[in-house]
Amino acid sequence: MPDIFQIEAVDPSGKTKARAGRVHTPHGPFETPAFMPVGTKGSVKGVGPDDLRALGAGIILSNALHLMLRPGAETIASLGGLHSFMGWDGPILTDSGGFQAHSLRALRKDDPDGILLSSPYDGTRVLLTPELAIRTQSLLGSDIMMCLDECTPWPADEREAARSMGLTHAWARRSLNAWDPSKGALLFGIAQGGFHPRLRRESAQEIASMGFPGHAAGGLALGEPRDLRLGAIEATFSVLPEDKPRYLMGLGTPVDILDGIMLGADMFDCVIPTRNARNGQLFTNRGPINIGNARYANDPLPPEEGCDCLACRSFSRAYLRQLHKNREPLFPRLASVHNLRFYQRLVRMARERLKNGTLLDYYKEFLDQYAPDAAP
Repeated sequence: MPDIFQIEAVDPSGKTKARAGRVHTPHGPFETPAFMPVGTKGSVKGVGPDDLRALGAGIILSNALHLMLRPGAETIASLGGLHSFMGWDGPILTDSGGFQAHSLRALRKDDPDGILLSSPYDGTRVLLTPELAIRTQSLLGSDIMMCLDECTPWPADEREAARSMGLTHAWARRSLNAWDPSKGALLFGIAQGGFHPRLRRESAQEIASMGFPGHAAGGLALGEPRDLRLGAIEATFSVLPEDKPRYLMGLGTPVDILDGIMLGADMFDCVIPTRNARNGQLFTNRGPINIGNARYANDPLPPEEGCDCLACRSFSRAYLRQLHKNREPLFPRLASVHNLRFYQRLVRMARERLKNGTLLDYYKEFLDQYAPDAAP
């Protein structure tokens, strides 16, 4: 398999592990660091493909489990595959659904077959196996497929984390056996290990030895303290090969994204930008604002001065508050476009500042002014 990842720059100061690169997929390349808008069920909520292109998204994410349950991978395949189905011609990464399966399953299986779950749509029992996850993603036509993994719960002691990690490793081998690289799609392996640095390093070493085109760190952002999260990421990345893309699954807040970049992560996804948008929270460089607050009723300013998104170019905070308070359908779209553009600018700025040698300054500047729990 030809090289799918090119590193274009590393931090010249040597004080961070950050890098800027490019990942090549069957539907074209995308630049890293990359934030992937989440379209779990084949749609980024409230945002159309043209919006995604305009705001700078290079790759998006969908969830294979949910699409398998409804409308079915075979149905999507018969309609031309997921790209055609959702009108997106760029790269798509599909998560196998391991994380979602844990919240849906009816019982826990102690054998390594897979995860038994009940469909949230009609109650049908489904056994999600590594082989089924790969077959589903192949039918969807994903550019990047993810192995089925067991998401180690938080908190989990070292014994439980080791048991869970072993299952993830066994499923990774089965995923590799089910994957046909000649079809072009890439397959990423996932390192687990809870929040135990020794297990994280062991898992990363095992997954790296299998020869995946890319790797991911899973089992993060489950409610753990930031210091434990950073320790788990650092332990994982200290072992994963530097010449392959690294994906931090499920992170997160703007600070999470920058933390991950500083530690060497290349790819991110999270529902926070669109979910919080629908609830009236808009991200700015000084922290999120809750547009429903009365202080914005007569505010003529855009959500963030200097932002080039549709909402900031055309509308005031007062108008957006009016839309939100009256539950106008326009609000979720404008708010989601703004938040997703904020995230795209965040990773784009990190890439630019890395290339000119000022990433660490940017990181410190951002943390100094960003107040996660305060509105300007």
